[in-house]
Amino acid sequence: ECIPLITSNLGLKLMAMDSYRDKSFCNAEIPQKIPRITRRFRLNLTLGIPVTIASDPRHVSYDNPGAGLLTEAFSKWPTPLGMAAARDTALVKEFGDIARQEYLAVGIRLALHPMADLATEPRWGRINGTFGEDATLSAQMTKAYVLVFQGDTLDSESVACMTKHFPGGGPQKDGEDAHFAYGKDQVYPGANFDYHLLPFEQGAFPARTAQIMPYYGIPVGQTNKDVAFAFNKEIISGLLRDQYGFDGVVCTDWNLVTRGPLGEPRSWGVEALTDLEKTKMILDAGCDQFGGEASPELVIELVRTGQIPESRINQSVKRILRDKFRLGLFDNPYVDEKAANLIAGNEAFARKGKEAQRKSVVLLKNENLQGNPILPLPASIKIFVRDVDSDIASGYAEVVSTPEDADFNIVRLYTPYEPRDEYFLERFFRQGRLHYTAEEMQSVFSLCQLKPTIVVVNLERPAILTTIAKEAQGLLIDFGVEDDALLDVIFGKFNPIGKLPFELPSSVEALEGQLEDVPYDSEDPLFLYGFGLSYD
Repeated sequence: ECIPLITSNLGLKLMAMDSYRDKSFCNAEIPQKIPRITRRFRLNLTLGIPVTIASDPRHVSYDNPGAGLLTEAFSKWPTPLGMAAARDTALVKEFGDIARQEYLAVGIRLALHPMADLATEPRWGRINGTFGEDATLSAQMTKAYVLVFQGDTLDSESVACMTKHFPGGGPQKDGEDAHFAYGKDQVYPGANFDYHLLPFEQGAFPARTAQIMPYYGIPVGQTNKDVAFAFNKEIISGLLRDQYGFDGVVCTDWNLVTRGPLGEPRSWGVEALTDLEKTKMILDAGCDQFGGEASPELVIELVRTGQIPESRINQSVKRILRDKFRLGLFDNPYVDEKAANLIAGNEAFARKGKEAQRKSVVLLKNENLQGNPILPLPASIKIFVRDVDSDIASGYAEVVSTPEDADFNIVRLYTPYEPRDEYFLERFFRQGRLHYTAEEMQSVFSLCQLKPTIVVVNLERPAILTTIAKEAQGLLIDFGVEDDALLDVIFGKFNPIGKLPFELPSSVEALEGQLEDVPYDSEDPLFLYGFGLSYD
């Protein structure tokens, strides 16, 4: 009566019919699917394992392969920082429901997000994927995000979430990212390790996130051995599995064992080990899946030589297959191409995304030289724009070609960073300095001195805006906002409601004095966490 649903290279019959009655495996919904599974098995003689298509975020309004992948066919939303700026969990739920439908339409069944990391170190290059530096807000956003993607339980209408990066990937030493050897250390000078667990404790785990991804870094001084999270048994088995009771899939971040498309393996703290030894250490730590690896022969060798028991592999395979069953992939792994064209990016979804963009804009300054507000701008003026589409802007006011002919200038800036290209991935990670150079500022200052100027800064990290805030008469922050949504705010079609999801440092010295693991600790910040003006 045993149906060998899958036989691996190890010759393991992973489960029999009675296994479906084990509620620890199937949460009681699998028995209803047995007849369909059996019919398919008999029809096709063998039952293959359906692929689970996973993806990083795809709903951002601009493309950065280091953080999010622009998919033109989908609706466009602000970054998670923008959702945090809107302070609206209902907005997160709207996003999650729409993104879930668009993912389902094209066959994406696993979201490699959300990021529950905290932006306590301003220089870190991945802050734009977080919900900011406040653990309570991040937990609320993370919980709402996971619940709406997955539902109360995983089923055929769910997109599973792989929440990352346990136990919090934010406190990078000097802000350097752990994708690279120079950024392998996570440090806790404020003894604030537990703070970074809160978005998981109060957000991801109560929402029953299906999967977890640990980060690359080494939690320096937090465990008996200074080894990276995925190799660290105290973190994966001791903290995640035992203390928090997590029995879902744990997938490592990419390329920890072998050299791959991303370069040398990121096996921080265990670089001297062989590939086989690294593989064993990851399995011993409690991880189930190797992100970005294509070396199953290493696992087979460990079992063949008795270094890892078959029962340990079965445990991980069970977790991975369980999600596939719950998602309905064994029943129907296909998509309807015609329906996908109607669902992805439809007018209603696009309208909701644009509304979210408007809600995410933060107004930081609105004051002319006489101390009076200049925003919102009237339509009966002439404007000069830079890094804003002039065709779109012409729908709001008369656009002129020189600042001398304008009544107001509108200029968009981007977060400063240090361009690096020693490694392929570095070009996508905007790291390093957060101050603008004199050369970068000169063209902005010339505009400010010529005519009243509204400066919009697209923030991926907490840039130092002290001089800009002094010179500009209007200062706004956007977190992935398209030009029409931005201009709706500037011209008063939408009253700004956004609040900063992190504080903005006032100087390089203040920034460098911050502790990597501690929130809101910048000396004399230019703008406090939660600051934001409106037109009321």
